[in-house]
Amino acid sequence: MSQHRSLKGQSTIAAKRNVLKRFERVELLQQRGQYKQGDKVVGLRKTKPNE
Repeated sequence: MSQHRSLKGQSTIAAKRNVLKRFERVELLQQRGQYKQGDKVVGLRKTKPNE
């Protein structure tokens, strides 16, 4: 039986992820100057990943 395409290894996945993890969102917002150290990490503003 063949393996479903969504279960294949990370090396075969070339698509850009649309959803960022919380630490990635914090880093991105810090780069943009929209998040300061000590701000709450719950309820962060929406972000689009850099392309």
